[in-house]
Amino acid sequence: MSIDGVSGRTSYIGTTILNLRSQLNDLTTQLATGKVSTTYAGQGLDRGFALSLRAQISGINAFSDTATNLNTRLSVANLTLQGLSDVGTQVKNAATTATLTLNNSGQTSGQITAQAAFSNAVAMLNSQSGDRYLFSGRAMDTPATVSADTMLKGTATQAGLTQLINERKQADQGTNLMGRLSVSSPPATTTVTSVAEDGSPFGLKLLSVQSSLTGATVTQPAGTPKSTSVDLGAVNPKDGDKVKFNFTLPDGTTDAIELTATTTSPPPAGSFLIGADTTATTANLQSTLTSSIKTLSDTSLVAASAVAASNNFFNPVATVAGAAVNNQNTPPAPISGATALSGAAGTDSLSTSFAAGDTITVNGTPITFVASGATGNQVNVTDSVQTLMAKIDQISGTKNPSTISNGAITLHGADGQNLSISSSNTAALGALGIANNTTATPAPLRVGGPPFDTATNLVAGTPDNTVYWYTGENGPGSARGTAVAQVDQSITVQYGARANEQAFRYLLQNVAVYAAVTTNASNPNASAQVTALAQRVSGNLAPQNGQQQIQDVQAEFAGAQTATKAATDRQTQLKAMAETMLDSVEGVNQDEVATKILALQTSLQASYQTTSMLYQTTLLKYLPIA
Repeated sequence: MSIDGVSGRTSYIGTTILNLRSQLNDLTTQLATGKVSTTYAGQGLDRGFALSLRAQISGINAFSDTATNLNTRLSVANLTLQGLSDVGTQVKNAATTATLTLNNSGQTSGQITAQAAFSNAVAMLNSQSGDRYLFSGRAMDTPATVSADTMLKGTATQAGLTQLINERKQADQGTNLMGRLSVSSPPATTTVTSVAEDGSPFGLKLLSVQSSLTGATVTQPAGTPKSTSVDLGAVNPKDGDKVKFNFTLPDGTTDAIELTATTTSPPPAGSFLIGADTTATTANLQSTLTSSIKTLSDTSLVAASAVAASNNFFNPVATVAGAAVNNQNTPPAPISGATALSGAAGTDSLSTSFAAGDTITVNGTPITFVASGATGNQVNVTDSVQTLMAKIDQISGTKNPSTISNGAITLHGADGQNLSISSSNTAALGALGIANNTTATPAPLRVGGPPFDTATNLVAGTPDNTVYWYTGENGPGSARGTAVAQVDQSITVQYGARANEQAFRYLLQNVAVYAAVTTNASNPNASAQVTALAQRVSGNLAPQNGQQQIQDVQAEFAGAQTATKAATDRQTQLKAMAETMLDSVEGVNQDEVATKILALQTSLQASYQTTSMLYQTTLLKYLPIA
């Protein structure tokens, strides 16, 4: 038989030592890492559960990073919103309390304050959080607006707000500074005072007339264009009798001229002298009324004109400009508001008539032509072009009434909305000067000219000749929806914003107009001009019913922050629970591991001693001594 030596390779004891060493290494690794195993295979049956828990924790960490970035952006946005709110309060107070003293530039201290506030507001609307512009909608890498200086002064080729205000002032005052009104007597009539508009969209518009003049006959404003008259008849008014002409101004406000009959000569301000007869009194009334209209044109009208120009600059409007066309009269003449929508040859009617059953579709809403008895969105074929334009304006929701001048129709849409128009009768629509399926996009409005003092319509500015102040994204959908963050598995918050939202735009246009207008200090009406402007700015910067306020946007952002915080708080608790469960699967009890290590070390030491003794054993030790 053979006798094998003792070795680590063949010995049972050696194998046991190797196993003990392996266990000791595993326990030492567990003690160092605090984990059951460094691989999922070593975790046993709970490895799938551990994977699920790790995925949940990873997701929570991702949501936490999103919430951190979101809160940073919302904090910056809220600082901007509060700053804009403060700008509105600052300028409102300045317009209310500033002195009327004009500096060398023709502006008051309140207007100087508005200039700085406007620059500050524009800078805030171009705020960034990291590399993201917060008020540019989806165009996060694009500034929200052009610079404040460009908005006011324009560029070498593009008109800014200041130029548009000057052009609008000329258009509203007219060539004779009468606010596009005329005061006259009809031919062969000496006791009638007639006041008439010129048919343009500019200047003063007749609203109503109130009279206590003895024996006078008053005709209220009517017609296209409107006119009104006061006939003194055969009996002179009494001392103290009054007549009041009410007007609508370009910004939608109203003003009035009230004149009192007097026997005092010379008559005091706001009065007209009662003459020897009604013919002489009529002449005095017309003279005083003309002078009063010129004063109104150089005071409140100037301020209202500037506000209207600012509104047209900051609120882009779609414009469809028709071609000049003639009627089928003999000889043909340019169509007008009085031109009939259908008629026979040789009459003031369209060259191609509309017929019952035809439609004109405006922004998807049809206007139907009927033979008679039109109701709702219907127009009689016997109605006038003016009636049709009014119906189109009603459907489009425009604040800028459509106009017709020299045979050309100009249609406007609502603020910031496209305008499309088509017809089932292409030829009849063409007879209005409008091509079928015409669509226009919003653009700033400006006076059609030069010359501006005789302008007859508002036209759309182009990027080549007019500053487009908002440079961010202006697509469909809500501004808030332009930026969305997912803060939980089933929770998303919207936090986008556009600088052309109503609240921001309205603030900018009122601060800008106050900052842009200059007044000639040598004009005797300078103080009245500045006062009228300051009153309008102060009133417009007060909260407006039914209009978006900056506080509304702040509330929406606060809602986003609240939802984010609630989600984050809930995730913090879930993460703690998941980590505890994961630790129960992957972690070890270090006291227990340490005890096992000590036990193994004892066993291993004993094994080493035994093995050492066995390695020293030889056959010679067991052979008898001779």
